[in-house]
Amino acid sequence: MRILLVDDERELREALEQVLSREGYVVETAEHGELGLELAKQCDFDLLILDWMLPHYSGIEICQRIRALGKTTPVLFLTAKDTVDDRVQGLDAGADDYLVKPFELRELLARVRALLRRSPVIDIPHRLKVADLELDLENHVAYRTGRMIRLSDRELQLLQYFMEHPEQLLSHEQIYQSLWQDEESPSSNVLAALVRLLRRKVETKGDRPLIHTIYGKGYYFGEQVS
Repeated sequence: MRILLVDDERELREALEQVLSREGYVVETAEHGELGLELAKQCDFDLLILDWMLPHYSGIEICQRIRALGKTTPVLFLTAKDTVDDRVQGLDAGADDYLVKPFELRELLARVRALLRRSPVIDIPHRLKVADLELDLENHVAYRTGRMIRLSDRELQLLQYFMEHPEQLLSHEQIYQSLWQDEESPSSNVLAALVRLLRRKVETKGDRPLIHTIYGKGYYFGEQVS
């Protein structure tokens, strides 16, 4: 299950990310509303946890905008606002639940579990396609210009993550959380070596590059770097 956590309080954000990750969730974070809205629009999450007061866009605005796009992702507000009018405003904006700060972590986790149980089960496609590269998840192979590419389990996981997030800057930490969820994150050299192996398989002579290294930041998957 993937959760987007948007909160501008660094200590709280990092603490919640750690707690949720220990529970087995894949957590992506944003420290302000602009980034949070962009992630919520571009990526498919199972739950959004939004602080009410945020720089750039408030949690209310994020919720209203994704609802306007037709997204039904459950939304949990975290806020110090505790009047009835505030709660009504949050629920009217499209939120599913509301937790007043300060709160107990066990209550947060209980509300997260409850909201995720309400989420519809979405069938994962067996094939992904970006540009002229196609990934067959069921058979653990990829195809490019008619050429079959056999992949190791870890190469498959990395390519799947790249193809599920095309044309986005993916940080090392995001990739670690996806590929090594329940394991200790490896050194950056391990990830770099894995990317090199995958690149050799999917980018042979004459193929347009798809995996781009953004030095000091992470990786970008797509035909052109924005």
